[in-house]
Amino acid sequence: MTRRETVDRLTARLVPLYGEREARAIARNAVAELAGLPLSALLTDPGAELAAEGLAEAEAQLIAGKPLQYVVGHTEFCGHRFAVREGVLIPRPETEELVDRILRSERGSRRMLDVGTGSGCIAASLALGLPEAEVFAADISDEALAVAAENFRTLDARVTLRKADALNRLAEVFPERFDVIVSNPPYVPESDRAEMHPNVRDHEPALALFVPDDDRIRFYRAIAQAGRHMLAPGGRLWFEIYEHAADEVARMLGDEQYTDITVCKDLFDKPRMVCSRLN
Repeated sequence: MTRRETVDRLTARLVPLYGEREARAIARNAVAELAGLPLSALLTDPGAELAAEGLAEAEAQLIAGKPLQYVVGHTEFCGHRFAVREGVLIPRPETEELVDRILRSERGSRRMLDVGTGSGCIAASLALGLPEAEVFAADISDEALAVAAENFRTLDARVTLRKADALNRLAEVFPERFDVIVSNPPYVPESDRAEMHPNVRDHEPALALFVPDDDRIRFYRAIAQAGRHMLAPGGRLWFEIYEHAADEVARMLGDEQYTDITVCKDLFDKPRMVCSRLN
């Protein structure tokens, strides 16, 4: 079977899950990964015969809704390859925007903490982008901690990793004082679960996604309260946020005595992150 025929067949089987455009993108990336080819090879020589180890098994997993990143075992983030597997949230492009803003805004920061590190994508990217900074990372999930540690080793990112609960006694686990605390915490209300795409809802860890409808900013509040004891004077708190909770998060930060509260929008003009300062 040729490269084109393989991509077309997989695309057709994925269309019911994703629609034509996304299905074709997933099919191309899957075939290229499993065949060990650059993506461009599928376009420049589509008629070449294809031999891809494990393609049938991967195809079955993709058709069942398993995200491509879990099937191939990795994803790209901020120019680096990160291992991912089920039980660990897949890094998102919008989180790259958060990291980019921090890298540009916090070049003089000496000590940083990533709360809820997951795959370690934020912490590692900060450590690699700001090699003079001392970077720490926390997560409550043992599986996430294992994957993050693997990524830190592979990327040679100097990050101090500790198990901690963002909702309870965070400051006790991290007695240091930080110039920056960053978090992309769980923020999707339970009532939105049914509307989510099945490949996310049924495969990515609920622990890293969902919060109760009646307390949807619980993680932001807990981290902000801990930050009052953990941030150095003038230190900054950075959050990735749920677009519908932007105003609520900003009000809470004001109530917790943070200043210079700025809600930042993404490339699609949606509120996506907020930063604030502790005086």
